[in-house]
Amino acid sequence: MKKVFGDKAQRDLKEVAPLVERVNAEFAKLNGLSNDELRARTAAFKERIREQVKDEEDRIAVLRQEIEDDPRMDIHEREQRYEEIDKLESRAVKEIEEVLADILPEAFAVVKETARRFKENKEVRVTATELDREIAAQRQHVRIEGDQAIWNNSWDAAGAEIVWDMVHYDVQLIGGVALHKGKIAEMSTGEGKTLVSTLPVYLNALAGRGVHVVTVNDYLAKRDAEWMGPIHEFHGLRVDCIDRHQPNSPERRKAYLADITYGTNNEFGFDYLRDNMAHAPTALVQRKHHYAIVDEVDSVLIDDARTPLIISGPTPKGEVHQFDEYKPRVERLYTAQRKLVTQLLTEAKNKLKGLEDGSASKEDIEQGGMAVLRCHRGLPKNSALIKYLSEPGVKALLQKTEAHYLQDQGKEMPKVDQELYFVIEEKHNQIELTEKGLDLISGDVNDAQFFIMPDVGGTIAEIEKSEASLEEKARRKDELLREFGIKSERIHTVNQLIRAYALFEKDVEYVVMDSKVKIV
Repeated sequence: MKKVFGDKAQRDLKEVAPLVERVNAEFAKLNGLSNDELRARTAAFKERIREQVKDEEDRIAVLRQEIEDDPRMDIHEREQRYEEIDKLESRAVKEIEEVLADILPEAFAVVKETARRFKENKEVRVTATELDREIAAQRQHVRIEGDQAIWNNSWDAAGAEIVWDMVHYDVQLIGGVALHKGKIAEMSTGEGKTLVSTLPVYLNALAGRGVHVVTVNDYLAKRDAEWMGPIHEFHGLRVDCIDRHQPNSPERRKAYLADITYGTNNEFGFDYLRDNMAHAPTALVQRKHHYAIVDEVDSVLIDDARTPLIISGPTPKGEVHQFDEYKPRVERLYTAQRKLVTQLLTEAKNKLKGLEDGSASKEDIEQGGMAVLRCHRGLPKNSALIKYLSEPGVKALLQKTEAHYLQDQGKEMPKVDQELYFVIEEKHNQIELTEKGLDLISGDVNDAQFFIMPDVGGTIAEIEKSEASLEEKARRKDELLREFGIKSERIHTVNQLIRAYALFEKDVEYVVMDSKVKIV
């Protein structure tokens, strides 16, 4: 079948190939343009989009003005206007998508040509704009001479000076097309994932509705904003990073108003949660979502998504938690894990008897290595395990096995963890319950969702779309947030108890003095 029809990847590549050819054809045409003419292409793209949605946006402005001018408007009339606004917004988004699809080859070519000019020239001269002058006042890689702005091809990114030396290859153009279409683009290390993002980010920023670039940590968010930012800023697009600013501050609101906003998944998530609890539109930080790119998507949307975002605040109970209530459950869980680790350690010792003298078979070494790794991820502080790891060759085998399962962002690690009740990331002091552990700890509870966080964003969206009254919507939102708070505290309590049993050793990590626990 594959020989006749090809596999999915081949069919996708065949579909994208004509677009890549068109991008390269447009790229060849741009070589003769001046720097100012190249920058003018961005303004032309924006104007084309504005013209396409002008009727819808004009009508939306009229409807919003009518609502604002008449505070006593009948609630049914007000809802009718809001419904019409929603329909017009949906139509405008579809029309924007059509324009972006049309200009994609030209837009990608503009980004590629910009990258080429920065690579081949130490300085790129253009007629100075207001944004050029603003950037020149803040950073060293842009300076103003008369009516000219001179952009250097080197700038600071995460505290280190970089010299721009990249131009998009075809594989990166393919990745850019896939990301623009909302697909997952899997690329190996060294294939230029960060550079790929500049293509769909630039294209979608042309709509003026904001683009979010989501990364896994604040270092990458700040670095990528500084590293890729000048390519976009050269074309008059504003770039910012929310992780540079305090939550709910004017600076963070301004960051969300930028054409391109970098940030971590946690900060985007917390701002979204806070906005859902805002009492007035003026208290909102984010604007309506338009387009986002997620780096390390498997980590952000699967691994990190299992950890709830908890907005802390004063509670009547203060530091008192439900430890007594959940302690028996965690004791049962810990006992089961300890029994399993003991069995796995015995299995490992049997399989690896001939490890030192080389008589162990390849199969025994693989199975023994797996058993040792499971022990280490299950109870890394287990004294019997620590003693066994001191034997010749065992620790090296553990590290080799762990490295094997961690490659490709740990895609194979679930095979290791599926037998455990909970997994301990010793380096980060993190604990994660597995499906097996969740079943055990909630086995005597009728609620299957007892230890599972509600989908706040999705549920609130469903509530907003429902035909319920405003009072009913408010009641359901309050109920949802109350459930979120209860489950957040429940999961936090269980995690703390597991840490106490599995990670912390009395008189080593903590001591008990005057009936109080004190961390050493």
